[in-house]
Amino acid sequence: MALFSQPTARALAILDLLMANPQQAFGLTEMTRRLNLNKATCHAILTTMANYGFLVQDPKTKAYRLGPSIIAAGNAAFAQFPVLEYARPELEGLQNDLNIGFGVTGRSKMHMVLLALYGSASPLIDSFQLGLRLPNTAPVAACFTAFSPAKYLEAWLTRAHESRGEYNEKLDQKLRVSLIAIRARGYEVTLKTRAEAELTRELSRIHNSWSLTELEEAANKYQHDLCDEYYHLDRIDPKARYEISTISVPVFVYREVPVMCFVAGSFDKPIMGAQVEEIAERMVASAKRVTALASGREKLSQRTDS
Repeated sequence: MALFSQPTARALAILDLLMANPQQAFGLTEMTRRLNLNKATCHAILTTMANYGFLVQDPKTKAYRLGPSIIAAGNAAFAQFPVLEYARPELEGLQNDLNIGFGVTGRSKMHMVLLALYGSASPLIDSFQLGLRLPNTAPVAACFTAFSPAKYLEAWLTRAHESRGEYNEKLDQKLRVSLIAIRARGYEVTLKTRAEAELTRELSRIHNSWSLTELEEAANKYQHDLCDEYYHLDRIDPKARYEISTISVPVFVYREVPVMCFVAGSFDKPIMGAQVEEIAERMVASAKRVTALASGREKLSQRTDS
């Protein structure tokens, strides 16, 4: 069993709350209410974090916001993930050309994380705050898994079966077929679902009260319910219309595993399969340019749009 540190989780909950509300500051009372923390415990954590510069307390209102040490930590993390710098102009260009909202997702062992947003996002993505996490469990994060070694695939599938309490052969086969289709064409296409609509409502509701426990429960329910829906578009008919949720394209650096994915959203009406393919082809071309720049195979000054 993995070790779990409750004090660490409390400090991270405070950071999560402040990252999800970057325009707000929170006093001790409001912080304890939203995070369901003991006031004395919360005060000790806030004081310690403020002493080390991770939080700043307003001298008049006594409310807390993120501090300069977080900026330094963010810059250090960004330096370890420079591919985002190359991605920004590509996604801004795509957003302007296609009038579609884009996000960038990353992956940890257990989560898929929203790293950046560009343009007008879909209702689901717009409900997310940067840094919010979804389970890295089938069928979520399929674009990462489809282009990763087999050990990632089997762990991804195993977590899905465990989330449902038993092995389901039909589900296993469906998911493997979807991954084959994603890898064959080079991108993932997902359809709008009841599970997505429910998650969107839950994220909007939870955001006003902010409970990390409820956030995790909503994300896990979303993953669980997706297993029962027609989520992945495995075959695209150019002449058919589809209710598209997202189009995701992997971005590599050294062609081992994806370091992140470009995600297109904000499809407010059905679109033709031919449009899906056209958008995806543009995204794939951008992802390849970012891969070339990040891996040093191409210099920024030599970049072309061909």
